[in-house]
Amino acid sequence: MTMDTSEFKLKIPIKLNEQQREAMNTVDGAVLLLAVPGSGKTTVLVARIGYMIYCKGIVPENILTLTYTVAAAKDMANRFASFFGEEMAYRLQFRTINSVCLQIIRYASEVSGRGSQSVFDIAEESERMHILSQIYRKTMDDFPTEAELRDIASQIAFFKNMMLSNDEIKNSTRDQDIPMHIIFKEYNATLYEKRMMDFDDQMVYAYSILTKWDQVLLHFQNLYSYICVDEAQDTSKIQHTIINLLSKKSGNLFMVGDEDQSIYGFRAAYPQALLEFEKVHDNAKVLLMEENFRSNANIVNAADGFIKMNTIRHEKNMRATRPGGTQIRIVDLKSRSAQYSYLTKVARDCDRQTAVLYRDNEFVIPLVDRLDREGIPYRIRNADLTFFTNRIVTDVSNIIRFAENTRDTELFMKIYYKINMYLKKAEAEKIAEISERKSLSIFDAADSLNLPINKAKALRGIQTHLKNMLTEPADKAIYRIYHYLGFGSYLERNHTADDKQFVLKMIAQNEPSPRDFLNRMEYLQNTIKKLKNDPDCSFILSTIHSSKGLEYETVYLMDVDDGLFPESVPQSLKRASNEEITAYEEERRLFYVGVTRAKDNLNIFKLPNGSTFIRQLMGEKDEKPALTQKEKRPIQATSYSSFKRKISDEEAQHFLREIGEGVIIRHKKFGRGVISEMDGRAIKVIFRDSEKTIDAVVAFSKGIIEVDDV
Repeated sequence: MTMDTSEFKLKIPIKLNEQQREAMNTVDGAVLLLAVPGSGKTTVLVARIGYMIYCKGIVPENILTLTYTVAAAKDMANRFASFFGEEMAYRLQFRTINSVCLQIIRYASEVSGRGSQSVFDIAEESERMHILSQIYRKTMDDFPTEAELRDIASQIAFFKNMMLSNDEIKNSTRDQDIPMHIIFKEYNATLYEKRMMDFDDQMVYAYSILTKWDQVLLHFQNLYSYICVDEAQDTSKIQHTIINLLSKKSGNLFMVGDEDQSIYGFRAAYPQALLEFEKVHDNAKVLLMEENFRSNANIVNAADGFIKMNTIRHEKNMRATRPGGTQIRIVDLKSRSAQYSYLTKVARDCDRQTAVLYRDNEFVIPLVDRLDREGIPYRIRNADLTFFTNRIVTDVSNIIRFAENTRDTELFMKIYYKINMYLKKAEAEKIAEISERKSLSIFDAADSLNLPINKAKALRGIQTHLKNMLTEPADKAIYRIYHYLGFGSYLERNHTADDKQFVLKMIAQNEPSPRDFLNRMEYLQNTIKKLKNDPDCSFILSTIHSSKGLEYETVYLMDVDDGLFPESVPQSLKRASNEEITAYEEERRLFYVGVTRAKDNLNIFKLPNGSTFIRQLMGEKDEKPALTQKEKRPIQATSYSSFKRKISDEEAQHFLREIGEGVIIRHKKFGRGVISEMDGRAIKVIFRDSEKTIDAVVAFSKGIIEVDDV
């Protein structure tokens, strides 16, 4: 028996605003709900499912709700049960896309007559890493680090989620030293031979079944006639494709998300699906939830203006329901390391929920080092230990270990070409053979060879540096490795970003010797790995990615500095590729997510390099550097001659002075876009779905374009 709306309102313990009620009541057809941070999307999604059952009479078993993680699925099921009871919640399907894909694979196996025994096993992580390690050793003739294996595994997951062909993989990774297209092919072949699949294969196989087997597709289309998707901006291309297949017959698809909060590009999140929603789905509706109930008005207003600088987005206007409160606080520091002293004091005196948010896991390791030394409690969300097994970190450690034992031929073969030994591989192998056979140090073994005088001299210099290094403080030893032993030059020659040296120096500065440094590194790795988080501890360390969906009374944002966060700022949008612009806008979204975690107090550290993001958040104007003659290229502009009206030269010149590279304009037909090139009155503009070249004066005279004052 169905209820009317007034009866249903009594059943849910919340009061919905107008936008939330519209989202709840719009049940049939394709609906995209764009929900700004803190707008109560989970509550509305749960209320909508209840409305579908109690007011529209939809059978619960026909409703599939997809969430990003298993934990999120359980949380949503519990939230629904708290509103409508456990019995009804039990009849609903709150699942991840992977679990649905596995359901599809098993059903297909059953109806084929082969039975569930024919379904491939899911390869455990240890098995997958073992397979990848063997393939790496065979392909690269070297042993991979744990960090390298995890990076390769992430790339493979990305390829599968983006549905890339082997040629596309080859083209997209051609600048890498590792031939990923070969590793990808061999990895998949090995899994198949072992009758195994990884988690992403669940989607690959399910997609293949749905596109080739009408009986299976029809079964699941009839079973799940209403599909709801949470965190739609984090859904990958293959996931969107599968969801579209399942919902195609009924057309009843409800997606909740916000492309402004899409921060998982490295995991193949596909926010384009939200931007293309109306094109893909017939008679689609796009609804908005723009009220932020979380943060004070100062934070909300600044964040809204900031994210509007992105062009790859839907138009939204986030509004605060709370009053102004505390102003955003910019903490001006003289050095990056000063953050750790400042935050150590904050942690020592912490008596309220406080989160320190950062871009990458390694950014926080020097702070953990400080807190541990002083015995200050903290907790870390989703700690990641790949820093300690990164190739650069491993190389530095190996150089120190070799200095301690110059008879270790295995270490010697790993490092000889990374420091200034100037040896060929054959020479290094010969020296190692003599060292092992005669039980000599590497340098004594080298003396027994008739090496050219320049190489012999270089080896003696390295020997002296290694000997002296062991007697000095650890931070000086790190400096010696990079600058005197030539490790820094090696990284530069190989175009390897040296983004680990700072963290290594921060840890080393408190250690009296290189051996103490190695011990400290091992200690920190084990400490972070075994840390038992106290849920009552109010001082929380988290990457912004791990903080998504959460909120904190007070937030500190670390390392917001051009070159760190964002990693790079395009100096000239004219020279920036679409990929670079897309990456930059994701960085802006990441910062936006960090800002909107704060409820009452937002503190951001300002470092000496200066921060584009801080200036933009605080509404400061960025100075636009003038293009050099070398940067300028002529642009063939499209003429709008049929729309011309007479304007004065003064008006034209004023408008041309007002615009330039990086300026956001609004076009009557194409919407908001950013100027990527300007040559005289010809401008090239990147819009959400296209790139246009325009005669600025003519378009302005007709009212086709104007500066977007955000």
